[in-house]
Amino acid sequence: MPLVEHLRELRNRLTKGVIAIVVVTIVAAFFSKELMDFLVEPVPTCKTGLGESTGGDCAVVSFNTLMSPFSVTIKVSLMAGVIGASPVWLYQLWAFVAPGLHQHEKKYTYAFVSAAVPLFIGGAYLAYVILPVSMKVLLGFTPDGASNLLTLDDVLDFTTRMLLIFGLAFELPLLLIMLNMTGVVTGKRMVTWWRGVIMGVFVFGAIATPTTDPVGMLALSGPIVVLYFMAVGFSLLNDKRRARKDPDAALGDDEASDLDLTPEDIGEIETVSASKALPEQATGDGDRRLNGYDDVT
Repeated sequence: MPLVEHLRELRNRLTKGVIAIVVVTIVAAFFSKELMDFLVEPVPTCKTGLGESTGGDCAVVSFNTLMSPFSVTIKVSLMAGVIGASPVWLYQLWAFVAPGLHQHEKKYTYAFVSAAVPLFIGGAYLAYVILPVSMKVLLGFTPDGASNLLTLDDVLDFTTRMLLIFGLAFELPLLLIMLNMTGVVTGKRMVTWWRGVIMGVFVFGAIATPTTDPVGMLALSGPIVVLYFMAVGFSLLNDKRRARKDPDAALGDDEASDLDLTPEDIGEIETVSASKALPEQATGDGDRRLNGYDDVT
C-alpha cells in the first residue's frame, strides 16, 4: 500500500484500540471502589483515629484534597481500562504489523508473546504478594509517638511501580533467548557472564525495590537468576541444534569452511561452430558486419 493508506490503516487501528480502552474504563468506573480496596489491601491500615499515635505498626490511608477522590477514581479506572482492553489494542497493533512479517517471523512472534504474558503476570503477582512485607518494613522507620498518614495517590503509585518493575524484570530471560535465536549471543558467551549477571541482578534488585529490606531484593533477584540460567540452558541446546543443521555456523569471521572439490558430471555440452559463435572479423577489404554489429561489439 502507499504511505497514505498505511497512515489511514494506522489511524483506524488506533481508533479501535482507544475505543476499547474507553469502554473498559467506563465499566471499571462502576467498580472503582472494589479496585481501590484491592490495591490498598497490602497496606497495614490502622483502626484508630487520625490524631492518635500509630508508630510503625500501621498507617491511615486518606485523601488530602477535595478533588483527590475523583482524580484517584479516574486514575484507577483508566489503569484498569488499559489493562482490561490490552487484548484488543494488542491485537490491533499485531494486525498492523503482521502483514509485513514472513511466516517464520510470525511463528516466533507468537511463541515470544505466549511466553512474555505469563512471565509478566508472574512477576506482577510476586510483587503483590510481597507488598505487605515491604510496606511494613517502610512503616517500621516511623518513630514512636508519630502517626502515618498515607494518601491513596501515594499508595497507588507505589503499588503500580512495584508491579511494573517486577513484571518487566521477569522479561529479561526472554530477551536473552531472543538475542540467541537471532544469532547475536551464544549460549557459551552467556555462561561466561554468570558472575557479572548475578551481581548486576542483585544490585538492580536493591535499587529497583523501594524498600531497604532483603526480602524485596531476594524476591526480585532470586527468580530472575533462576530464569537466567534457564535461558542459558535453552540457548546452549539451541546452539547445538543450529550446529547440527549448519556445520559452518561455529566458524569465526576469519575462518574458511571446508570446500567440496569433488567434480560433478555436467553432461554433454552442445558445441557451436566458431562461425556461428563469433561475428566475422574485419578484413582489409572493408568493414564487414554481422547483424549490424562489428567484431568488437
